[in-house]
Amino acid sequence: MFDKTKLEELEGREQKWKDQVKSKIERYPERREEFETDSKITIERLYTPVSLKDFDYGEDLGFPGEYPFTRGVQPTMYRGRLWTMRQYAGFGTAEETNQRFKYLLEQGQTGLSVAFDLPTQIGYDSDHMLARGEVGKVGVAIDSLQDMETLFDGIPLDQVSTSMTINAPAAIILAMYIAVAEKQGVPPHKLKGTIQNDILKEYVARGTYIFPPGPSMRLITDIFAYCAKNVPNWNTISISGYHIREAGSTAVQEIAFTLANGIAYVQAAIDAGLDVDQFAPRLSFFFNAHLNFFEEIAKFRAARRIWAKIMKERFGAKNPRSMMLRFHTQTAGCTLTAQQPSVNIIRVAFQALSAVLGGTQSLHTNSYDEALALPSEESVLIALRTQQVIAHEIGVTDTVDPLGGSYFIESLTNQIEENVWKYIEEIDKMGGAPKAIEKGYMQKEIQDSAYRYQQAVESGEKVVIGVNKFKMKEEPPKGLLKVDPAVVERQIEKLKKLKEERDPRQVAEALKHLRSAACSDENLMPAILEAVKAYATLGEICNVLREVFGEYQQQIVV
Repeated sequence: MFDKTKLEELEGREQKWKDQVKSKIERYPERREEFETDSKITIERLYTPVSLKDFDYGEDLGFPGEYPFTRGVQPTMYRGRLWTMRQYAGFGTAEETNQRFKYLLEQGQTGLSVAFDLPTQIGYDSDHMLARGEVGKVGVAIDSLQDMETLFDGIPLDQVSTSMTINAPAAIILAMYIAVAEKQGVPPHKLKGTIQNDILKEYVARGTYIFPPGPSMRLITDIFAYCAKNVPNWNTISISGYHIREAGSTAVQEIAFTLANGIAYVQAAIDAGLDVDQFAPRLSFFFNAHLNFFEEIAKFRAARRIWAKIMKERFGAKNPRSMMLRFHTQTAGCTLTAQQPSVNIIRVAFQALSAVLGGTQSLHTNSYDEALALPSEESVLIALRTQQVIAHEIGVTDTVDPLGGSYFIESLTNQIEENVWKYIEEIDKMGGAPKAIEKGYMQKEIQDSAYRYQQAVESGEKVVIGVNKFKMKEEPPKGLLKVDPAVVERQIEKLKKLKEERDPRQVAEALKHLRSAACSDENLMPAILEAVKAYATLGEICNVLREVFGEYQQQIVV
């Protein structure tokens, strides 16, 4: 890209400058001997065209909306349409969460994002003995179609896109959403949104799994096939690096392990008989926006370029949309501190800005009090307003990829890509992501990274304001949101009443059909939809599948 003669001349001038700087550094030392990103990539004192001597504009950068999509998946990006502002919300009962949804929509939120409680995430009804103490705590309790009807009461599902963070029972929750839409008179082809549906990262980093990998992958590919025919505008999976990062990975590991999981899902779908261009345009991703500002921006850009190459070169995708890495971003919950929680507002703002400069399609900003409790209305409003200020007041949305061409950003993007490929090649040698997970490879890499990070915090090498530096005495926090302990009793009573009023014969027939489908190789979505419409509960449906598929036992990683 650069003239060879001029590069050589510049290299000489740069060396002369470095020699001159040495004497000044001896008199005024730099703050550290070596500067690194969180992924241990060395940060040079200065970046020039010499840092990019082998840079190929067409191959490495290109134009927005064109392969390899380094500069973004849309030609005009935020000049045409802003990212979807999608605050993650859910607590207590469906009624309470419905009120929070409506409040956020009134304040300018442009998409919904549902948080489910732990019993829902692992396929238990609220009256199950293992659900006690967790009902409605970290998300909304959804036991049946009745709860889902309440959750979206008064919210027209043809006018809003909805993201649902659910994995093991994703097919059931999606079926409930489709059924609610039908009751509103909205046909499936008009629905827009995303189901997370990413079970591999659950085995690695999060733990809300139910079934073993084989049946879990079948459920995922059944959703791919069903939605390709019936819910064409739905994103059938959100391949998640977010939880990998929250578990302690570096930025490089986050991208590498997420894309390795993505490769496994694509291969599974192809093995199930689907054409890559039939389902790949509806794949989406979910990443973390952490604190190392420039590394995060470069991470997003590198991820797009790598995925485009994977889809084109490995899987032979021909549709450009199959090569686009579209992603949702959430700011890093693990960086929020209980000490001086108002400082979290600043952390979140910079994290959100990195996601926007990195080209995200959708964004959730964490609330400043989330290290202490579920977000209050006040804190969630500040989080939403943070996105709105970035979108409308500071000018970063006025041009596409404003940091494109920065010597530092392009060099960092290249280094991240190079390091990610090394991980992917290593995982390929093991036989792919499922085998690497089975061996505990990803888990061990994440654990080691988390340990190093914590050591750096405890030694003071990594500064965390309010935790290991600039500490101060604080008053106990006020105004925190508390989930009513009576939620569980209300949910159990509602569930009991539902079972008394529904048609038991219809439920039994639907569950019998589901068992038969699970024992065969037919697509499970129609049978799950039938059971949902009969008001079979989430737990009842999961129990049928547990009996057929078994349950996954976590591998111990040493």
